[in-house]
Amino acid sequence: MGIFKRLSDVVKANINDLISKAENPEKMLNQMLIDMNEHLIEAKKGVASAIADEKRLERQMKENLDNAKEWESKAMIALKAEKEDLAKQALLRKQEYLNYGNELKPQWEAQHAAVTKLKDSLKMLQQKIEEAQRKKNILIARAKRAETTKKIQETMGNMKDNNAFAVFDRMSEKVDKLESEADALTELEDLSADSSLEAQFKELESSGTNADLLLEELKAKMDKGETGDQ
Repeated sequence: MGIFKRLSDVVKANINDLISKAENPEKMLNQMLIDMNEHLIEAKKGVASAIADEKRLERQMKENLDNAKEWESKAMIALKAEKEDLAKQALLRKQEYLNYGNELKPQWEAQHAAVTKLKDSLKMLQQKIEEAQRKKNILIARAKRAETTKKIQETMGNMKDNNAFAVFDRMSEKVDKLESEADALTELEDLSADSSLEAQFKELESSGTNADLLLEELKAKMDKGETGDQ
């Protein structure tokens, strides 16, 4: 299990180092996944080596136990041939293989249990890396949103510090004043035009009234037989 503890320590150290130096979250997360996959490859090699050791111990154990059975069979053949000395030698060889096989059995069992745990840990590590891969895009999107929000807030802060909005407010007031002055001038021009038009109509009405009076006076004279020469 030491390989996974070393892997965990290395990954933690890399994460802490990357976070402390992080300027680009996307680059950081991609690098983390690259590192994790590289360590996963190393872990697979370690597990493969442990499996190979397990199989070697199992093979040696079975070979020795099989040899023990074979020498027992030979001892039985020797007895049937009434060759007890040869049978004894065969039994001694049988015992040697049996003892060595029995010594290997607990080693193989311990290695088998360790390999089972290593396989489970490796599977869990693979699942974690796959989960990290799925989360990467979500984290990158969140980081980009946070960065955009930060820039907006910084821009707003700078504009406040520079009184940019105050400039716009003052300019708005100035434009309002200019518009009001323009409206006032337009209204005055309209009033002047109306006054001039009224004066013209009054003059026309006045001229018409005087002409009528003069015409009536002329008619009256003519009726009396008066002329202008008299």
